[in-house]
Amino acid sequence: MIAQREFFLFRKQRESTVFNHIFLSVLVLFSLGPVVLLGVNSFKSNAEMGLNPLGLPQEWRLENFGRAWEKGEFERTFKNSVIYVVGTVSLALVLCGLAAYSLARKNPPGANFVMIYLLVASTVPIWLYLVPLFFMWRQLGFLNTYHGLILIYTAFNAPFSIFLLRSYLIGLPVELEDAARVDGANELQVLLKVIVPLAWPGFLTVGLVVGLGVWSEFQVAVIFTHNPEMFPVTTSYFKFTDRFGRDWSLTNAGAFMMVAPVLVLFLALQRRFVEGLTQGGVKF
Repeated sequence: MIAQREFFLFRKQRESTVFNHIFLSVLVLFSLGPVVLLGVNSFKSNAEMGLNPLGLPQEWRLENFGRAWEKGEFERTFKNSVIYVVGTVSLALVLCGLAAYSLARKNPPGANFVMIYLLVASTVPIWLYLVPLFFMWRQLGFLNTYHGLILIYTAFNAPFSIFLLRSYLIGLPVELEDAARVDGANELQVLLKVIVPLAWPGFLTVGLVVGLGVWSEFQVAVIFTHNPEMFPVTTSYFKFTDRFGRDWSLTNAGAFMMVAPVLVLFLALQRRFVEGLTQGGVKF
């Protein structure tokens, strides 16, 4: 009787998970399908793209990647995007980390109002203040400069970064910080030797979100940089367009080369990324 009951419980539990597996499989297909199709189309010729956009290529053309790399000038644009990403992520982690620490531990007057303001500010599109920002950047001489674009990216990502880091820091135990102060540590040592090691999943999450946003950004870079030597990787698609149309085989190859590093990095760090998002929830 007990064995029969356990059998029915096992069967019921298995039937209840079938829907979950089907739903997750559909989500995986929906998310990875375009990436797989993009990779497959990267090996086709431009004529075959029009005849067979969804099937496997008749001839796998590896030379598409070499041609796309050369024609799209990816060597220069990749370097520029790496500079923008590293500079923005580094500056955002330092400044936003200090701001989040002060809001989470020092409890200044109006801290909750500041958090609400940051949450609202993170939803404001940059287009509302793009024109005055452009004129101000021109007067300051920040157009066509690396640091000018890095400052814009940092400011644009600061509200969300501070909000997420502050929410994560609130969940950390205060007793460890008090113990470090008893041992003679100052505030900077507490921050660097206690807070940062404990909160590194949150910092990693912010770094990934900010880095992915900067890597895929296009319009702000085109507006504030007019020198082709400073264009990011997203502008390489201009090179595949001519007077009469677009070379879709090279466009797919270039897009796949752009997406592949980001996809590999995200898959390698997805556990820490999810941990940072879940633990840094919506605490005020």
